[in-house]
This record gives sequence, structure tokens and C-alpha cells, in this order.
Amino acid sequence: MNWLRSCFCRTVLVCIALTACVSLSANKPKAPLYDVRSAVVLSGPNIPAELLAGINDRVNAAINATMRDTVLPRVVLTIRVVSIEKGLGFQKDRNVAKIRVDAASVDDGSVIAVSAFDVTSIAADPKLADDIMADDVAARIRSVFSLSGRSR
Repeated sequence: MNWLRSCFCRTVLVCIALTACVSLSANKPKAPLYDVRSAVVLSGPNIPAELLAGINDRVNAAINATMRDTVLPRVVLTIRVVSIEKGLGFQKDRNVAKIRVDAASVDDGSVIAVSAFDVTSIAADPKLADDIMADDVAARIRSVFSLSGRSR
């Protein structure tokens, strides 16, 4: 009887494991696409102007390089640099930016998509930290909104 109970328990565990694996490999729905028309970068005080200008230039270059062959909802992006922390980690070479992006409809101004994320970049030279972080933030925004590759 113990043998039968053991087999039953193992069979149940295998079934549960297989069900979990199938749900992990299931096709996920595609994220919605937008026809991004322009972007503006905002922040609070004490955020370096070089970082803001770098993000703005890279994202707008990617927007201009992106061609859409289907009609999509037209949006403008408001990119907010919420905060940055520099000189983190053992070697003081990690920098973290908290970013929030709102996509507002060109037609009526309503916000139809929101994305918030942290970007961590590594810069051995502190003088290059803002430029590297701007590149990493812009790359993340290009990825989220399916904009064209390199924007530089």
C-alpha cells in the first residue's frame, strides 16, 4: 500500500511540475505598439543637464529614424528622470537612474501607456557617467516603444 501511495504522490508532483513548465513557455501577448511622434525629457532639481540632453537627443533621433508601415495610435512621450544615484558599489562605478515614461495620445492628450523602470550603468570614469547613462536610458526606451536601433 505504501508503494501505491508513493507512486501516486510522485505522479501528482510530476503533473504539477509539467503544468508549471507549460505555463511558463506559453506565448505571451505582444505589447501594444505606438507611432511615437516626439519626446520631451523632464526632471527635478539636481539632475545634470548633460544627462537630460543626452536622453532627449538619442530618443528623438530614434523616433525620427523609425518608420511604421501600419497605422498605429499616435503618441508623444514624456520622459521623467525621477532620480539618479552615482558612485554606487564596491568600485564606485555604478550609477542608477529611476525613469518614468508616459505616452500621451496626440489626438486627445490622454495618457494611454505608462512605463517605469530603473537603469543601471557602469562607468569607470565619473566624467563619462552621464553620457553612458543617457545611452543606456535611451536604449531602454527604444526597446520599450519598439523604436529603431542605434540612435546616434
